[in-house]
Amino acid sequence: MLIENMEIEEFIRPDEIETILAQAAATPDSEIDAILDKASRFAGLTHLEVASLLKMDDKHLPRLFQTARRIKDEIYGNRIVMFAPLYVSDYCVNRCAYCSYNDCHTFKRRKLTQQEVRDEIIEIVGMGHKRIALEAGEDDENCPIDYILDCLRTIYQTQADLSGEIRRVNVNIAATTVENYGKLKDVGIGTYILFQETYHQPTYEKYHLNGPKKDYWYHTTAFDRAMTGGVDDVGAGALFGLYDPYFEALAMVIHNEHLEKTYGVGFHTISVPRIRPAEGVDLSTVYPNIPDDETFKKIVAVLRLAVPYTGIIISTRESAAMRKDLLDCGVTQMSACSAVGVGGYMAEKRRRETGVIDPDLTAQFAKNDERTADEIIHWLIEEGLVPSWCTACYRSGRTGDRFMALAKSGQIKNVCHPNALMTLSEYLEDYASPEVKALGYAMVDRELEKVPKLEHREKARENVAMIRGGKTRDLFF
Repeated sequence: MLIENMEIEEFIRPDEIETILAQAAATPDSEIDAILDKASRFAGLTHLEVASLLKMDDKHLPRLFQTARRIKDEIYGNRIVMFAPLYVSDYCVNRCAYCSYNDCHTFKRRKLTQQEVRDEIIEIVGMGHKRIALEAGEDDENCPIDYILDCLRTIYQTQADLSGEIRRVNVNIAATTVENYGKLKDVGIGTYILFQETYHQPTYEKYHLNGPKKDYWYHTTAFDRAMTGGVDDVGAGALFGLYDPYFEALAMVIHNEHLEKTYGVGFHTISVPRIRPAEGVDLSTVYPNIPDDETFKKIVAVLRLAVPYTGIIISTRESAAMRKDLLDCGVTQMSACSAVGVGGYMAEKRRRETGVIDPDLTAQFAKNDERTADEIIHWLIEEGLVPSWCTACYRSGRTGDRFMALAKSGQIKNVCHPNALMTLSEYLEDYASPEVKALGYAMVDRELEKVPKLEHREKARENVAMIRGGKTRDLFF
């Protein structure tokens, strides 16, 4: 397959995936036990083994969830990485049936000016965030790559106050060219994120009715072009509900295998959004494949076993209760107090101040978790989880295969855990409510004792003391 002068093997074969899943249903119990034994050694799984777990009998679920939790605890500890999305443009020329930004929907479209980008960033930073995911519809006329690059520069240059700034911008924009991925790399993106939506080509073509996104293989090979353009941190996702969820999970693992084989490193993150109500989208009869809660938890747990060193992201699409359950299944990153429309953070600020809801704000989807950032941080701390805003690996050049080497060596606990505690201390000092501040510092004091390496533990304790004293910020290993 030749795409933009790149010869790329056809690595997603729908008929083959369907056959694998059908055969996996007959996997004997003894083989399921052997696969779970292998996963518990953090060895990862082949796509054939993943298929067996996806199709296994529910009697194995307790051990599956136990193994997923153990893998997460051993590799990531009790850290949860925090982020917020930033929608900069809802102009879109695609006709995706499940999306409110569908080009046939009539609403007042907009893109942020650079001053509006600054205003949104100040609001986001005011919630304590240091990491965002930039989101935009696809429209080369109204939202060209140069506009995205300008937004990135503005975000990195915006200093909200003495202690607040965004330190890492991940980018979730449409599939593009090798040249444009090189431009994104040059301006300093973190992870390039792209959701395949569905890996099943007939279904993809059913729901993508018009626009450049309709090209299934151009979309599917975006990460090949991104890595060729120098972006070595990529994040995948499927929109669960368009097709058989087991098919989507297995296809993601196969996609990851393709990247590892071709470029030496697979996905940095995997997102697992379930389709949600949106303006102009009818979920009642058109989308029969939305996984129920138990199936969804099973898929997340299987993905944790399949790619143990890959971050798994859950958004505010899910309820507070479901997000809690998914943390136990292997999720390691989550958004907090998200605005999912262009200008949404300033619109929320005006609503708080005046009580007036912006009639022109169009959200991409309906949220399920409406808690404030401080409420979510409070909840995580009470659950014994350490909220982390750390961006050190990206800024220290520990990306791609270099990050994976750090994770697989076990040294991540000597680096990421103290870095998380330092960023938590920044949040507590600068943004937390008094109750969360007290709870949080009690956690920081306890967790510092768990840093394995003495020299890292003592340096982290010294750094936390400087942050609490207001002397400095942005300290990391």
